Amino acid sequence: MKICARCILPETFPGISFDDEGVCNFCRKSISSGALEGEKERYRAKFEKILETLPRDGEYDCLVAYSGGKDSTYTLDILKIRYGLRLLAFTMDNGFISPRAKENIESVVEKLDIDHIYYKPRFGLLGKIFRTAASEVLYSEKSLERASTICTSCISFVKFPSLKMAIEKSIPLMGYGWSPGQAPVHSSVMKTNPALIRMTQNTVMAPLVDHFGEEVRAYFLGERHFGLKDRFPVNVHPLAFLEYDEGRIMDRISELGWVKPDDTDPNSTNCLLNALANDVHIRQFGYNPYAFEIANLVRNGYMDRGEGLEKMADAAPPELVEMARVKLGLR
Repeated sequence: MKICARCILPETFPGISFDDEGVCNFCRKSISSGALEGEKERYRAKFEKILETLPRDGEYDCLVAYSGGKDSTYTLDILKIRYGLRLLAFTMDNGFISPRAKENIESVVEKLDIDHIYYKPRFGLLGKIFRTAASEVLYSEKSLERASTICTSCISFVKFPSLKMAIEKSIPLMGYGWSPGQAPVHSSVMKTNPALIRMTQNTVMAPLVDHFGEEVRAYFLGERHFGLKDRFPVNVHPLAFLEYDEGRIMDRISELGWVKPDDTDPNSTNCLLNALANDVHIRQFGYNPYAFEIANLVRNGYMDRGEGLEKMADAAPPELVEMARVKLGLR
């Protein structure tokens, strides 16, 4: 299989092409490191400007989607320690959180002295969704370029219930631990747009309702939420505009009692379902769903190409794939 000579994107990735030197079109279109640093500074300043006028009359300043992984843990630390925000951490338990990750979550929220909510949708429904997503493509191929069908389904039970809570509690900020490879800097500080949320919600909710019934709607925003337009929060994922060095991140979060799990795949530090999700996506589309994220990290100097290729090669350890299949009752 042909792979970009500069990043790690394979020839199976949608829309890819290579020049005579074997460099992909995504690398050729990427901005220079100098321009990237300028953009990061601009969005850091934009975020800090928002903080100057942030309403402080509610219970919390920011609701953070907290998976227990390394990036969301570091994001919690930044927002609490560097920026002094009053945080509510929100963890969705999909039934596949690594035991070590659960210990990490408990340790970190205690160490940082943060209020924390576990949200556990009933596994009877989630299990049906995951089983179906393991054999069917529920969403458009374009929407699955950066995440598998299983993960796209799962993250919907994080994004929309947490957004509902932020709206209901009038929490002005929503924090995410996206890496610089997952989400670009120009989306790192953005006011939530109700019309856009309605559209993106429907692209996921409609197929789920078609397959699993009206009960799915309870996990998504209703008309009463869309009627509260002034309560829609500002989204922020600070790792896109702040320093991102994995070694320093690991050093810092280890001080909070965070220990790297030894029972997850190389692309996750919290989820035991991720290996099966990767395996299914590779079989369906011919490339790792983490390819785009890791290519961006390599392209922008956050990760060397050898490490990126290694993560691609070890995307779906067979023993983890089998464990998830057994729990879901898949043959």
